[in-house]
Amino acid sequence: MTEIAMQAPPIEPAAHSSRPDLDKGFNPLTAIIFFGVLAAGFLYVVYSVYSDVNATGTKITTFLPYLMLLVALLIALGFEFVNGFHDTANAVATVIYTHSLPAELAVVWSGVFNFLGVLTSTGAVAFGIVSLLPVELILQVGSSAGFAMVFALLIAAIIWNLGTWWLGLPASSSHTLIGSIIGVGIANALARGMDGTSGVDWSKATEIGYALLLSPLFGFCAAALVLLSLKLLVRNPSLYAEPKGQQPPPWWIRGILILTCTGVSFAHGSNDGQKGMGLIMLILIGTVPTAYALNRTPAPSHVESFRTASAAAAVVIEKQAAGYNLLGNPRPAVTQFVSARKIDEGTYVSLAALVKEIATQVDRYGSLASIPADAVSNTRNDMYLASEALRFLMKDKENSLSKQEVAVLNAYKKELDNATRFIPTWVKVAVAIALGLGTMIGWKRIVVTVGEKIGKSHLTYAQGASAELVAAGTIAAADVYGLPVSTTHVLSSGVAGTMAANGSGLQMATVRNLLMAWVLTLPCAIALSASLYMLFLNIF
Repeated sequence: MTEIAMQAPPIEPAAHSSRPDLDKGFNPLTAIIFFGVLAAGFLYVVYSVYSDVNATGTKITTFLPYLMLLVALLIALGFEFVNGFHDTANAVATVIYTHSLPAELAVVWSGVFNFLGVLTSTGAVAFGIVSLLPVELILQVGSSAGFAMVFALLIAAIIWNLGTWWLGLPASSSHTLIGSIIGVGIANALARGMDGTSGVDWSKATEIGYALLLSPLFGFCAAALVLLSLKLLVRNPSLYAEPKGQQPPPWWIRGILILTCTGVSFAHGSNDGQKGMGLIMLILIGTVPTAYALNRTPAPSHVESFRTASAAAAVVIEKQAAGYNLLGNPRPAVTQFVSARKIDEGTYVSLAALVKEIATQVDRYGSLASIPADAVSNTRNDMYLASEALRFLMKDKENSLSKQEVAVLNAYKKELDNATRFIPTWVKVAVAIALGLGTMIGWKRIVVTVGEKIGKSHLTYAQGASAELVAAGTIAAADVYGLPVSTTHVLSSGVAGTMAANGSGLQMATVRNLLMAWVLTLPCAIALSASLYMLFLNIF
């Protein structure tokens, strides 16, 4: 990485007369409220963990796991805090530079809707991120290697995010986190004497990579098309004019811009907030498995539906395993299939045996809540392993499953996921607070880049609305399909697209630096997390 390539461009912003006031300080009351919310959130988290552990009847004999839990949670929430002020500045740049909202009000408004977005998120993105991690580390997340994994990828992501923020470059937190996960996967494979490429689920990484790669291209083109369509359909010249001094836009334009800012903030919370949730769940499973390894609060009908789905799945898998016999433990063969993703003569017969063992465990205790503490981790690992094996099995082109059989296996996989892939309310609240408060801190550097240094002219009302409308829609759609996309990429490229469509011109020094940051994010995050993982392996 060269110094010249990564420096923020020394270009003076256009239209000084219309530049918003970004230097107004916060009221002391704001600081009191800020730290009050932090304290309340911390106490809520501590109380929730205590209540959940106490409800399981587990006797606390040592506080070391809880100390590790506290450190890991602080790092995970620290990532979301940095994500807040790093990414959400993109959402408020347009309303600030069109004078639709004062800067201090805009960041608070955005923070509130980031908070609400996290609380109402589905969780699909959270477990999509987790699926990228090596299965053997997920199954042993409470081990030293598991903690090394979590600490390495989170700290690497925080370091890169802070570095690009310091340079005022709106790089992608999504790219950073995924690069960190890939780095851990590669380092883990090399540490075990395997080929580095075997440590990553490349099919899932490719799927997510396409979403991250195509989202800025889509943002650029879609925002440009929205702006051109507006020019054809709405002939009001005031919509396409630059702000006059510090005067706010007409009320209807102002309403549109605030609405689009709200949409981007809410969508950002619902998508980006989940990235930390999945990692926090891994931390909880590793440190206090008795409370968080299995969902202990399913509906009463869950066990019966699980039995039905399990029996149907067993018939399908045993049909494929006909003619083969299993000797010994089925787990190594299933783990090998999940790692290598190649069907062999032991795949179906081992998976069939594992499905039977899971059904036996659930039947023995009658409900997930009744599984004793010393068996919880094993049951959870068996369920997770079976779910991952089914996922890869149904994607494998060499399988001979019919559509009806795939539907049966999908129903069983859904039951397994309901038991192992859940997010407690307090985790959502903690992440929501971290992301929401992060939105209100450190936003200025990225806002200046988006508002002043992408185009050669001042942002117009129509440009701001077009870019944010596209960003909100893209992120919301990605949330539905469980794909992590970059708010930064979509919004920044959307602003660039409107500048190009408007004939305003682009500041190529900024575009060059943005592209350089985007290109370097993945390899740098991979190298950082891989190095930290090897370091932590020797410490823990």
